[in-house]
Amino acid sequence: MLNDKSILITGGTGSFGQKFVKTVLQRYRPRRLIVYSRDEWKQSEMQSDPELKDSALRFFLGDVRDQDRLFLAMRGVDYVIHAAALKQVPAAEYNPHEFIKTNVNGATNVVEAAIRAGVEKVVALSTDKAVNPVNLYGATKLCSDKVFIAANSYAGEGGTTYSVVRYGNVVGSRGSVVPLFAKQRESGKLTITNPEMTRFLITLDQGVEFVLQSLENMVGGELFVPKIPACSVADMAHVLAPGCEWDNIGLRPGEKVHEVLIPADESRNVLEFDNHYVIQPIQSFWGNKIGILGGVSATEGFVYASNCNCETLSEEQLKVLLEDFLPSSSD
Repeated sequence: MLNDKSILITGGTGSFGQKFVKTVLQRYRPRRLIVYSRDEWKQSEMQSDPELKDSALRFFLGDVRDQDRLFLAMRGVDYVIHAAALKQVPAAEYNPHEFIKTNVNGATNVVEAAIRAGVEKVVALSTDKAVNPVNLYGATKLCSDKVFIAANSYAGEGGTTYSVVRYGNVVGSRGSVVPLFAKQRESGKLTITNPEMTRFLITLDQGVEFVLQSLENMVGGELFVPKIPACSVADMAHVLAPGCEWDNIGLRPGEKVHEVLIPADESRNVLEFDNHYVIQPIQSFWGNKIGILGGVSATEGFVYASNCNCETLSEEQLKVLLEDFLPSSSD
């Protein structure tokens, strides 16, 4: 699908972006693969990575807040993956304007630049925190999701199509509790918000695979949600730091006990497939063909959450998933 195509990824120097770039270069022969980000240091680090020595790779300094710069970067581009965002929950509470400028206004800029440049498809990355948001970061990502879904209305028939991918915690990513527990293990004490808290877990590889699958299958307007397993924080603590003490510190501001990827309010628009769900748009678009994708309609009131209607990881499955963070035999 990506052979001889031009692809641009915003936030391309982030953990998802780097894995996406490596996967595409290993598997396909793109004409151009453009990393668009504002961090020149991370770009230089990527350029020096032996795994990324490819003539198709381009680096473009720019911010999603700058629509003109986005337009320049998108000229001749077929597909855009929008992964750029400000993500730290506490930082959002102290710097709301900055998060709005990047996550909301930036989303609008990506949409409008893609239309101007004649991009064929755009996939935007979302988060579980956009569902019934209780913090500003989640609220900005909900706005972003709405911007991308609604963009199909004014792109026009035969124009750019937009879809969104939503999933939960990426194992080992910045801000994840997994590397935190692995580090705290050395002191013999873990800080735990709530042992009964549950979280979806997905690896970077799985996230990239799902985005590529969604890019291939999208017709515009869908919000894709993968079927992924979950576990409790207590289960993670037992596997990552057996025998350590727990210091229960309580929920932090803006935190939920359980993650929700599909709320009951959206159940009437949900289609279930073998390995994912699709939340259909509530409005119709010109040339919208989402009905031909198949799938089974969810029951009224259906909820997909880390404690409801999902697979629960066993201890052995958790050990496999968290293999890179487990204590060594010498610990």
